[in-house]
Amino acid sequence: MTRTIHPSRSPVKDTLQIPGDKSISHRAFLLAALADGESRIAGALTTGDVKATIGCLRGLGINLSLDGSAATVHGCGLDGLQPVKGPLDCCRSGTTMRLLAGILAGRSFDTILSGDTQLRRRPMRRVVEPLRRMGADITDTEGRAPLRIRGRQLRGIDYTLPVASAQVKSALVLAGLTASGATIVRQPGPARDHTERLLAAMGATIETDGLEVTVHPGQSLTPLRLQVPGDLSSAAFPIVAATLLPGSDLALPGIGVNPTRAGLLDVLNEMGADIQRANERAETGEPVADLHVRWAALRATEISGQTVVRMIDEFPVLAVAATQACGTTVVRDAAELRVKESDRIEALSIELRALGARIESCADGFAIEGPSQLHGGRVDSHGDHRLAMALTVAGLIADGPVILEDASAAADSYPGFFEQMRCLGGAR
Repeated sequence: MTRTIHPSRSPVKDTLQIPGDKSISHRAFLLAALADGESRIAGALTTGDVKATIGCLRGLGINLSLDGSAATVHGCGLDGLQPVKGPLDCCRSGTTMRLLAGILAGRSFDTILSGDTQLRRRPMRRVVEPLRRMGADITDTEGRAPLRIRGRQLRGIDYTLPVASAQVKSALVLAGLTASGATIVRQPGPARDHTERLLAAMGATIETDGLEVTVHPGQSLTPLRLQVPGDLSSAAFPIVAATLLPGSDLALPGIGVNPTRAGLLDVLNEMGADIQRANERAETGEPVADLHVRWAALRATEISGQTVVRMIDEFPVLAVAATQACGTTVVRDAAELRVKESDRIEALSIELRALGARIESCADGFAIEGPSQLHGGRVDSHGDHRLAMALTVAGLIADGPVILEDASAAADSYPGFFEQMRCLGGAR
């Protein structure tokens, strides 16, 4: 699908409801399936990647009903998943595959996890190898999917992650729920902690001490009653649009502001953005706030180290913001961007350069000199939802129409994105 993004002729002045957090939605469905009894989840994302998780759970015998963004999940307990005939299709979702690998490695049956061509290019050995240390019998395909899992009794291990990764950490914690003995995961830096927060709310014996997480097996999980907050990674796109369009005044109620995910807010504020939080609160252990964004002039910054992990999904739209900042914005330590849904470093460089941005890439990041007046042109999402949405924001501030190829990728995490952008004066 092709979309034409027209320059916005007016400031952003609106209140937007952002779809439910994708990371929390994945985990809520997976953990509700392992609970003893009926869970009710409101505000969940039920499209795109999360739809893959839902489909896999149904394949494993879980009774799961949907009514819009509300879901009822009849959990089967830690030992109640059923064998499935044929491969489970994780579609494009790396989260689905990696977390399910942790859950299924300790079952009493065998499973194959597969997905589409894009997912089969992504690295899986980072989760397979530590699971093998727990006793898992997993065969990968040259380090990638499909994964053939022969269920085995697992043992707890003490494992230090070589790189901070929420997905690998979560897979090991989920495997540890049915292992013999405690599982300890040590992190080199902060990674999103939604799995730990949800498990604690469900009564699991899980302890967090700084960057160390310990899970003990044998504790049944109580069902969830959860309101999923708005996804900060999705909110990032209207946040940057409002920051860049003069006169803007945007309200975003009920956004998750978990500190392991809020790196973009910190970086934008350091760059001079005007982003305020109000009504801060906790919902099922997750920090939530109403955000208020106004236009502001930006200055360049440098991003590296632990901040990178806290905003790894937001770099495409941060790059758009950097094209309008005064000075040279430098990103380092972000090599993980090369193994996302696309090689985001290379794709960003190609597509933003096509619109007139001054961007240079390197092995683990990029440098952008600003401000630059972006111009119209034809760009491609590379099948990457976050790149599709970032290029849409770029189109709002360009001086001519931007034609976006493969725009449908945006639906993976943000249903209704283009309709909202149309209300802001851009996408058609």
